[in-house]
Order: sequence, then C-alpha cells, then structure tokens
Amino acid sequence: MQDEQLLLDGLALMGVGMGFVFVFLTILVLATTLMSLVVRRLAPPPASPATAPTSTTPSAKDDAEIMAVISTAIHRYRQRR
Repeated sequence: MQDEQLLLDGLALMGVGMGFVFVFLTILVLATTLMSLVVRRLAPPPASPATAPTSTTPSAKDDAEIMAVISTAIHRYRQRR
C-alpha cells in the first residue's frame, strides 16, 4: 500500500510540474507574439530602398592597373625571399 501511494504521489507531482511548464511556455509564446505585434505597429515604416549604384564593367584600364599592382607585389615578395 505504501509503494502504491508513493507512485501515485509521484505521478501527481509529475503532472503538476509538466502542467506548470506547459502553461508557462504557452504564456511566454503569447507574450512574445503580442510584443512583436506592438513593436511592428509602433515602429516607423521602413525606409524606401535607395537606388543601388549601377555596376559598371571594369574597363581595360582598370584591368591593366590591377595587373601592374599584382605584378609589383609578386616581384617584391620574391625579392625578400
């Protein structure tokens, strides 16, 4: 009889604990959802997206300049070794 009573008390305690956690998490989700709605309502409207600068294709002059810089860097690196 003693063992059965302890088992029933344990199961009741487990049910209360699990119920408490379930209720707490439900309230937490509801509070987070409500706060999200309030922030969306009070937040300023999003700024209109600025026009992105048009990307231009690099010209041959830019390529030649980049090649010269890379060549100079490689030459200096090899001289230090």
